[in-house]
Amino acid sequence: MAAPTILGTEKIGKLLKMYAVPGIIAQTAASLYNMVDSIFIGHIPEVGSYAISGLAVTFPLMNLSVALGTLVGVGSMTMMSVLLGQKNYEQAGKLLSNVLSLNIIIGGIFTLFTLTFLDPILRFFGASDNTLPFARDYMIIILLGNIITHLYFGFNGVIRAAGNPKLAMGLTLFTVISNAILDPVFIYVLGMGIKGAAIATVLCQTMALSYSFRYLSDKKNLLHFPRPIFQLNSRIAKQSMTVGLGPFLMNSASCIVALFINQQLGRYGGDLAIGSYGIINRITFMFIMIVMGLTQGLQPIAGYNFGARQYSRVREVFILTTKWATLVTTLAFVVSEFLPGPAVSLFTNDPELTENAIHGIRYMNMLIAPVGFCIVVGNFFQCLGMVKTSIFLSLSRQLIFLVPMIYLLPLWLGQDGVWVSFPISDAVSVLFCLFFIIRLFRKFKKLNDGDDPSILGGAL
Repeated sequence: MAAPTILGTEKIGKLLKMYAVPGIIAQTAASLYNMVDSIFIGHIPEVGSYAISGLAVTFPLMNLSVALGTLVGVGSMTMMSVLLGQKNYEQAGKLLSNVLSLNIIIGGIFTLFTLTFLDPILRFFGASDNTLPFARDYMIIILLGNIITHLYFGFNGVIRAAGNPKLAMGLTLFTVISNAILDPVFIYVLGMGIKGAAIATVLCQTMALSYSFRYLSDKKNLLHFPRPIFQLNSRIAKQSMTVGLGPFLMNSASCIVALFINQQLGRYGGDLAIGSYGIINRITFMFIMIVMGLTQGLQPIAGYNFGARQYSRVREVFILTTKWATLVTTLAFVVSEFLPGPAVSLFTNDPELTENAIHGIRYMNMLIAPVGFCIVVGNFFQCLGMVKTSIFLSLSRQLIFLVPMIYLLPLWLGQDGVWVSFPISDAVSVLFCLFFIIRLFRKFKKLNDGDDPSILGGAL
């Protein structure tokens, strides 16, 4: 693994292509990974509609698991970029050991707690008598592999931040392709149904994790595990989790929002309304993950150059990433408004579920076009270590603006009130993102390359 000095010298456009394209492919593959499960589950004979509704019930719990993973993984990835920019390789190795130890501890505690109280948790998240068996069967296996999932995504992010995005992309593609092959085998051929989808998921991640661990154990690489391999440094752990707090809260907010959405849709539309949201979420997630791939390209470039005090390059990569992200979410708007039928039909052939999902996606993604800009802004503040602003922007769209409307609007509009809550929240969120990024760039104008960056911290 070569030292990532090109992050401070190569042209920004070429760098973003170099780092973002593998990230986009990896994230798109990751979204396809989830979509493949949903597509096969949605077409299980006779029970497909309730099975996909049961899968949708698990979204809040899955989001909470992802949130705990990002608390360690995203913060460590951001810190890794800065440490490598500072050429502090010894500290980067210690950070890698912390990623291993923290993920095992946090993932293990989460697994034990949720397995103990799984049925009450799923009921709370909106499961009915019809959907609980499917949600339970899926989550038991996913939770048993929870530590594997945390480590797989954590190491994948570290490999990307340390200068090898192609390997990170390749591992993700491997899990997607192998999952697409194993899903129909376990679900249909072996007759395991929704359990088969979960087994395929965990098995594919286990194989990818094994290779990641072997790669990061090789002393020939710039970044590798130190000795002893299991280290937990409280100062490093605190720093990485502080930086990762923004993404953690964003994913936690997604958990809370998904919980409220399921409860409201169950109240006003029943199990099939929850299933409709599950389908819409998968379609929208595909585009959002492409944007997240772009931000994965942004993170090491912005983090390295901010650490190296090359602020003109930091500004340039933000502007370029924003342009591409907005283009992607504009495409999501086009699909949602003009091509919802073909998209929904991938997941179900149930007429009622199809009609409900088409109706919902048109309302829900009415103002999704500028959301790409908001995602980039939130990640940009995180890259610069401006945690408070990143946390606020992460929470505002999903939690502060969206949740109250999810509860209030259905009082007058019924099920449609849930869908309409999204574009209203998106509009308000864009205004806040504009305010903070304009404020930041006014401060950036006062900085020349090489200046002390402390001027940025004062009023943010």
